[in-house]
Amino acid sequence: MEFLKRIVIIILFAILVLPTFAQVNQTALEEAFSKSYVQEKSGDFSAAMDELKKVYSEDSYEMNLRLGWLNYNAGLFDEAIIFYSRAQKLKPYSEEARFGLILPKSALGKWDDVIAIYTKILEINPQNTVALYRLGLVYYGRKNYNKAYPLFKKVVDLYPFGYDGMLMLGWTSYFLGNNNEAKVLFNKVKLYSPGDKSANEGLKLIK
Repeated sequence: MEFLKRIVIIILFAILVLPTFAQVNQTALEEAFSKSYVQEKSGDFSAAMDELKKVYSEDSYEMNLRLGWLNYNAGLFDEAIIFYSRAQKLKPYSEEARFGLILPKSALGKWDDVIAIYTKILEINPQNTVALYRLGLVYYGRKNYNKAYPLFKKVVDLYPFGYDGMLMLGWTSYFLGNNNEAKVLFNKVKLYSPGDKSANEGLKLIK
């Protein structure tokens, strides 16, 4: 009988106390995030981070993602990588965590890592036009036009009248010696952006 009484007390405690405890935690989290946004808006990234660190939990995807962002903006790229990596491990299919991780990696000039991250995003989501386009830019910047071309081509296949995709596919085609394709693309760019300077420059080179 005594044992049953203890069980009843424990259950009542769980019903009455634990929801209140959870609510207190939620309130504290919201307050920390709210104050963090205010500090970020004022440009004080260190103070914005401090607000979150008061309630930090290593297994919180949201906290790690935000601390990655704040550290990146504060110029603390190595620290940003740590937090973005934690977020990515917590949510293995997260595109936003990987896009975040690319920021400090790019700032540190770790372009092989950047390529690997974009490639992973495209393994998960082959139709991600942001990853396709940006990876194309990386290869284009390296003058690796053969690898850039299919990426820009897919962007244009998905968005046939998208300015950025058409322009970059045009230039990539030009550098690959596909002048006819480049000419068609540059002229389409000029329909989107009449008198476009870059498209006109490309057309002059073809002539």
